[in-house]
Amino acid sequence: MKVTALMPMKAHSERVPNKNIRFFAGRPLFHHVAEMLESCLLVEQILINTDSEHIAGDAPKHFSKVKIVERPVKLRGDLVPMNDIIAHDIQTTKAEHFLQTHSTNPLLTRETLERAIREYFKLLPEYDSLFSVTMIQSRLYWDSGEPVNHNPQKLLRTQDLPPLFEENSNIYLFSRESFLTAGSKRIGLRPNMFPVGKLEAIDIDDNEDWKLAEALFKLRKSK
Repeated sequence: MKVTALMPMKAHSERVPNKNIRFFAGRPLFHHVAEMLESCLLVEQILINTDSEHIAGDAPKHFSKVKIVERPVKLRGDLVPMNDIIAHDIQTTKAEHFLQTHSTNPLLTRETLERAIREYFKLLPEYDSLFSVTMIQSRLYWDSGEPVNHNPQKLLRTQDLPPLFEENSNIYLFSRESFLTAGSKRIGLRPNMFPVGKLEAIDIDDNEDWKLAEALFKLRKSK
């Protein structure tokens, strides 16, 4: 019931400059997730795929489970699909089961991660993979103004609307076999959706996300 964690990080960040190494609540952002993975007994190793010399030099000094995977030139840039990076990473190890997460999920807790890993293994082979989602029960519209999940003529309470689920990029669990069988994709052919609460699932994409995540992180620490 152990997994190898994949935490890819590139040097360049388009919307938040130097995002992965920028100080978040007093420490480089990636340290928070790396520390959580380090403390998780179900995580055997942490592979950090990066083209950043700073991250490659800093991470092993602080986290004993970390192994640096130098990102090949062909996989560098903002438009490289994540599945291509994962395909490269799993060739560097003999591990069979993988967790992929991001440094941009600093509110994700070890307890939630361990619960997801246990559920992943418990439900094999009924489900071949697991990914985290956030449930949405709001009135949603397409850009055309057409409603997505409700009838404007019947104004149901939002709690009575059929739920939709947003892939929140916090947790992906899969095996080497399921990745290859699905055509080199981290979400397999029979995935299990694993709900994570809104506050814990915040993924930092822009400066507004950063401010919100840092405020919530500090509030949680103060309690």
